[in-house]
Amino acid sequence: MKKLLALLVALMMLLGAAAAEEAAAPALQKDLVILFTSDVHCGVSQNWGYAGLAAAKEYYAKDNYVLLVDDGDAIQGEPIGTMSHGESILNIMNAVGYDLAIPGNHEFDYGVETFLELAQKANYQYLSCNFNRKGEMIFEPWAIREFDGVKIGFVGVTTPYTLRTSTPKYFMDEEGNYIYGFLQEDTTGETLYQAVQKAVDDVRAAGASYVFVIAHLGNETEVIPFTYSDVISHITGIDALLDGHSHDYDVVTMKDKEGKDVIRCAVGTKLDTIGKLTVSKAGGISVEQLSWNQKVSAPDLLNVQNAAGDVVKAEVSKLDETLQNVVAKTAVKLVINDPDQKTEEGKPIRIVRRTETNLGDLCADAYLNQAGEADIAFVNGGGIRAEIQEGDVTLNDILKVHPYGNSLTVIEVTGQQVLDALEWSVHSLPGEFGGFNQVAGLTFEVDAAIESPCVSDDNGMFLSVEEGKTRRVRNVLVGGEALDPAKVYKLASHDYQLLDHGDGYTMFDGSKVLQESVKLDNQVLIDYITETLGGVVGEGYDNPYGQGRIVSVGAGE
Repeated sequence: MKKLLALLVALMMLLGAAAAEEAAAPALQKDLVILFTSDVHCGVSQNWGYAGLAAAKEYYAKDNYVLLVDDGDAIQGEPIGTMSHGESILNIMNAVGYDLAIPGNHEFDYGVETFLELAQKANYQYLSCNFNRKGEMIFEPWAIREFDGVKIGFVGVTTPYTLRTSTPKYFMDEEGNYIYGFLQEDTTGETLYQAVQKAVDDVRAAGASYVFVIAHLGNETEVIPFTYSDVISHITGIDALLDGHSHDYDVVTMKDKEGKDVIRCAVGTKLDTIGKLTVSKAGGISVEQLSWNQKVSAPDLLNVQNAAGDVVKAEVSKLDETLQNVVAKTAVKLVINDPDQKTEEGKPIRIVRRTETNLGDLCADAYLNQAGEADIAFVNGGGIRAEIQEGDVTLNDILKVHPYGNSLTVIEVTGQQVLDALEWSVHSLPGEFGGFNQVAGLTFEVDAAIESPCVSDDNGMFLSVEEGKTRRVRNVLVGGEALDPAKVYKLASHDYQLLDHGDGYTMFDGSKVLQESVKLDNQVLIDYITETLGGVVGEGYDNPYGQGRIVSVGAGE
């Protein structure tokens, strides 16, 4: 009997200890709010603006724990990023008070080493479980933030398509070998999934009660098998994935590898939406999108005054000063207008949209040079907006030439696609056409007296070149050799024309993309003039009508 009583007492003590242990398990005393941004692309004063974001963070911090994370592509996209190589954005993000961030593909647009130096100055922590140098991870793959003893885990992942969507040479050594990568080598995606899973398992093993993936993956079909859906469906152990890259706003609940529901949320671009994930005291997880739908930005409309806003103003002021810096010289006037003729009213006659000019040659040469691997380059005349006067050239002068923010892209095309594109380029002659291409790497002749054989749809998009009709374009030479319609060439231009049907260019649909949106058009021009030309434009560009790449012949001459 005594043995039975002793056993019962021991059992009761054991149960009591278990109950005490369960009662002592950590729990949040307040809700945790995780604010997240993505693809801000230097939109420092747009929509919510960084000052508005800082105000939102301060508001939620009154009654909740708050963390602020960024899902990549913050430091590139507008002149304030280009001119400072991202440092102005980092200064602003420090002032806002970010806790964690991941590198998106465009964090590397100023070079890998430049970004790594920048990251050292961040007051927040960068994460990535797949960004590596010769197999060694650059950043920690995961991190924990703790509140009331509750550990919140974060795992970072960067799109493996970064090598295609930033400048490839930045990831190479001097011999042209890739030394940096994103686990893109395994085109099945398995290596990436394993890296994410390992990071998740490791952060769970470190005691994380919740695990959130901060990702720059997106939902674009062309990046399969590296989309957010691919990753979630191949891993387990995460509670939500906060995503960027594709600039979408999708909030999706989908199953992970074991059938557990996982929330995925994205928040657009340019701070038009702030993400808000809440972990409640009761343990539930919910997601909201805080959208700013006003034409006037939040800082302006609400007169937001805070430290982050002060830093934004200071960095914008620096930019204004920087834009006046002389970065180059030109011994010749670089034109978009006819240098000899004017209208009867004495106004300039624009010619860049219907004939070759020296500025057109310069812009096309810049694309060909900065692409690094292209055979041909096109730049639409409608995207060349301002002349550069002889003498000193400021950064502002260059930015005025390309104000639209299109980005260098390289695709593979057949010679036949090149012929169709050239035919479409000249179909409006002798009239203007914004899609009239200035060219580099090739020359051709055009007879504008021949009726254009191009056929367009009801929306003015290219459909075809009518079979049996004489073409306007002839004698096309690539690198001095006759263009072969069956040969594959590498064509550099911008995303607007090559990927987005800009100016009706549909003939490139389905082409293999080698580099996508790797560098802003104005940065392409800046880098070509300052680095390749040594800061002086002159030799080869002295004729305002160009170098004879586009020659008018026949009755249309």
